[in-house]
Amino acid sequence: MKFVYLDNAATTKIDSRVLKAMLPYFEKDYGNASSQHLIGQNAKNALEKSRKIIAKSISAKTNEIIFTSGGTESNNLALKGLFFENYPEKNHIITTKIEHDSILNTCKWLEKKGAKITYLNVNKEGFMNYKELEKSITNKTFLVTIIHGNNEIGVIQDIEKIGKICKEKGVLFHVDSCQSFTKVPLNVNKQNLDLVTLNSHKIHGPKGVGALYIRKGIKINALIHGGGHEKALRSGTENIPGIVGFAKAVKIAKKRDVKKMEILRNKFIKELLKIPNVNLNGPMKNRLCNNINISFNNIEGEAIGGYLESFGICTSTGSACMSHSLETSHVLKALGFSPLRANSSLRISLSKFTTEKEINYVINKIPKLVNKLRKISPLEGGKW
Repeated sequence: MKFVYLDNAATTKIDSRVLKAMLPYFEKDYGNASSQHLIGQNAKNALEKSRKIIAKSISAKTNEIIFTSGGTESNNLALKGLFFENYPEKNHIITTKIEHDSILNTCKWLEKKGAKITYLNVNKEGFMNYKELEKSITNKTFLVTIIHGNNEIGVIQDIEKIGKICKEKGVLFHVDSCQSFTKVPLNVNKQNLDLVTLNSHKIHGPKGVGALYIRKGIKINALIHGGGHEKALRSGTENIPGIVGFAKAVKIAKKRDVKKMEILRNKFIKELLKIPNVNLNGPMKNRLCNNINISFNNIEGEAIGGYLESFGICTSTGSACMSHSLETSHVLKALGFSPLRANSSLRISLSKFTTEKEINYVINKIPKLVNKLRKISPLEGGKW
């Protein structure tokens, strides 16, 4: 059976060059980076070299990068660390209704600790309202946290514009760039970014490693205490093979890969929209190069995904972090969609390894499956 992996927003296949770069730090230079002997110092050198590569990719200083276990930890460190540093003098955070769950659930937890959270609305394509942001900032606001490229509908927010507003208002700006990193340009200086969450396994690096950029001079409380690793902000023996792999994935990311994904994405969307009663969720412009989110209306997205899997095609109905939940996507609800339309949605996400042949294979299958499922759907003919 043919196998086509189209769930790259959940995780990506590790690049063989990344794996090759990691292997010596499992087999040869496997020392603890805090050790003073040669093997330990070899690991330490690899750690700092990797930090430099990742810092350079976003125009940051090397010592502004803190390594973590991934995007979720980085988001938690940014929000909780800043809250406990600023509370009780300042306790107000501004975010949107379409953030990743690691942001939204952290905000809900912080509300129990005394935080006040403003959840900004978005329009039907997922774009936030910048005037609403400006009006929401008060003298108690210490942080605005916004997802750069949305993990479900692919909408890319104008972080340069948001960064300018935050700078003028004197509040910190944190960006969750797990989905956009290496796909959309990031420049912490030009875009006035104070904290940025980065992730490895969305860019063909290993799982279990990420980073948080923290602009020099910003005070933040540590969440994990121990031996004082990572400037005492994230104690614990560093994952050297993972960090080396992360840096290699960043180093080999190319603009031509982004362009290739854009071309395949556009072709895929064009063909899917030829099917009657089908809608694209999120914008066509300012969309992540690898993201497609489609509502098939009156057919459960889970049903389409299940049938596709029987043909060796892997997709999803939304965020992998919520795949166990039967709740309607909070992102699609925020766009104003009915539960019927939201639950008929399928997310298809490409990678640099996706081929046109694979796309053609899937395009050939989906219309037939939709036609078959609509014939047996009790919802067909109903309103969405």
